[in-house]
Amino acid sequence: MEKAYQLRFQQEQGKGLSVNFCGYSQTGPLHSFGPAVKPHYLIHYIMSGHGVFTTHGKKYPLEAGYGFLIYPDEVAFYQADEKDPWSYLWVGFDGEGAGEYLAKMGLSGQNPIFKCEDSGRLYGCVLDMMEHNTYSTPDELRRNGQLGIFLSIIAKESTPITGTNEEDRANQYVQKALEFVQSNYCNPIKVTDIANYVCINRSYLYTLFKDATGMSPQKFLSVFRLTKASELLQLTQLTVESIALSCGYSDPLVFTKAFHQMRGMSPSAYRKDFLNGEGRKDAAQLKEMDAFVQRIRSMNSRTN
Repeated sequence: MEKAYQLRFQQEQGKGLSVNFCGYSQTGPLHSFGPAVKPHYLIHYIMSGHGVFTTHGKKYPLEAGYGFLIYPDEVAFYQADEKDPWSYLWVGFDGEGAGEYLAKMGLSGQNPIFKCEDSGRLYGCVLDMMEHNTYSTPDELRRNGQLGIFLSIIAKESTPITGTNEEDRANQYVQKALEFVQSNYCNPIKVTDIANYVCINRSYLYTLFKDATGMSPQKFLSVFRLTKASELLQLTQLTVESIALSCGYSDPLVFTKAFHQMRGMSPSAYRKDFLNGEGRKDAAQLKEMDAFVQRIRSMNSRTN
């Protein structure tokens, strides 16, 4: 016998992450589901008791504090313990990017188990979803927002039972750092900001970056900015001060000094040479940084 509280929601296709249904259940002894498939992602989180989850031929005995993911269209079976049946909450969801987010969390059809100590907040998210249960736009936004919080708690507080190896994880850190620089070089970011973004300390970032790119994060950031500055000097009529600000330098004098160290001349002289046709051979160098970034990013293609 199962006492279940469940709500289902109709969602429009093609949207971002969205809740399909959610609920809470206190199961009876040996209560089971499957073997069967689901058409969407489904996460169960165990609040109390014991049970077993089976997928891909593997059996996982589980207890309170653990959760499991059922991947779309993959056969799964789960059953409550006979003497200490479990209670659990669940959220079914889909949407663009769902699989990618789960992969970043270390979860997949092959790696479906996680452990999370923050049961109270997870329960609160599901309860809030169930309380905002109409088809109205405010409630739909509320439910889907709670889904994001639910997943973020698992991502932050949980420990996947299996995951990617250290080499793949290191490559992911470097790729995310590169992407952060590409998107934020125009802002006055520092290496500490890059390290904080990828959630590792500065010294570890230095080691990973040096191994992968042959240069320090600080050197890469500087070269990337000055390469973009060279491009702006060639293609625009912006003042040197404006170009400095556009490339993350709040002080034009600091920018000019850094540019001279890299190019062997001031920004103004560089622009003059280019306009006179004497510096056009340097145009090929403007493509080097983008090509370099693409080479580094390609090293991580096997992990995406």
